[in-house]
Amino acid sequence: MHLAFRPSNKDIFTLVCKCPNVKALHIPGSYKRTISGSTQMFLSMQGIDLLEGDVWGHRKEINEYSEVSQRVFDSIKKYRSEGLSEENIVDKMAKETRLGSDFIEFIMKQA
Repeated sequence: MHLAFRPSNKDIFTLVCKCPNVKALHIPGSYKRTISGSTQMFLSMQGIDLLEGDVWGHRKEINEYSEVSQRVFDSIKKYRSEGLSEENIVDKMAKETRLGSDFIEFIMKQA
């Protein structure tokens, strides 16, 4: 889940309580640096990854859902079958998709 605002500790706790199946929070780097250590520990204990990155697009897309295309998963699978290292796959996918490397690494763990 991408948060386009600077979440407070209470925001994150409320989000996790209301969305118990969330697997990762994706926030801009400038916001990630302000997340408290206790909140980072809480997320870690809940098994939730804290990812850094921005969402590309136009402001009209705010509050809309987006999904990672199947093509991304297929490309990861193809690169793995070709024997590319995880690091090389992240680099290639970042260039191809304009997704952040943290997010790609998260996707690769899920695939």
